[in-house]
Amino acid sequence: MIDWRPSCTVEAARRRADMLGRARAFFAARGVLEVETPILSPAAVSDPHLESVTARLALDPERPRWLRTSPEFALKRLLCAGFPDVYEIGRVFRDGERGARHQPEFTMVEWYRHGFGLAGIVADTVDFVHAVLDTRFAGAPRTLDYREAFRQHAGLDPVDAPLEALAAAAGADVRLRAALGDRRDDWLDLVLATRVVPCFARDRLTVLRHYPASQAALARICPADASVADRFEVFCGDLELANGFVELADADEQAARFEADQARRAAAGLPTRPVDRRLLAALRHGLPPCAGVAVGFDRLVMLGEMTDDIRSVQTFPFEDPC
Repeated sequence: MIDWRPSCTVEAARRRADMLGRARAFFAARGVLEVETPILSPAAVSDPHLESVTARLALDPERPRWLRTSPEFALKRLLCAGFPDVYEIGRVFRDGERGARHQPEFTMVEWYRHGFGLAGIVADTVDFVHAVLDTRFAGAPRTLDYREAFRQHAGLDPVDAPLEALAAAAGADVRLRAALGDRRDDWLDLVLATRVVPCFARDRLTVLRHYPASQAALARICPADASVADRFEVFCGDLELANGFVELADADEQAARFEADQARRAAAGLPTRPVDRRLLAALRHGLPPCAGVAVGFDRLVMLGEMTDDIRSVQTFPFEDPC
């Protein structure tokens, strides 16, 4: 028998709609412009930890397109073209992600603020979470530097701990040690997920900031400390809600990071795909000083509904063929 019914209740859908309304009211009160950008792109994400969904069009069958993993590149192009602060609420797609906290298709809220530094965009993100949930947590947000969090919760220094110490902290078996090899950032990600984040309080937000420069993604390197990036993430307990940066504006540096990503993808046996050269051209035109953040909206709804399953806050989650 085919199960055609939605996975969320009408009441949950109404509460989700209310949260979307509060999100838009938050930005309207701050004069942030809502925009829509394309979901289909001729370029794909280069990050080795993300996989784009491929799409082929009959009008151009020889050249694939990809569904966006984020509206980031398009939103930055708008800023380069002179747009004011902007935000978008839209669907994004990530291949290989499916479970109680991940779906191949989900809703992201992403926004950019002119002239914001790290403290400003962190405060903006915390205010947004509070506004959308229409509540305050029992405790004030806790802010931790990445290095400090590792020292407190994993008992090691992420900067100089040997790989063997990272593997031991993660409880890695022989198979996992062979799979990760000497990729230090992968080991750091594993320790973060297994030893650090599970220690974060469930009754308040935790802001983790100043990730290693090797994990800068599209963030600028911190002007005060070249060993770290102006990147942060926001968690509630072990649930990641947001990932944000003070944005990298140097086109040459961004191009070099794209190339490094492609090399890592090739080394890992992952497909390499076209990078977004329009973004690079826009950065060469000039990205004004700004900061941005992406929030997983479904996960905010999960907090509001007090559920551990993302599928219960989506009308129809990823479906297998009938």
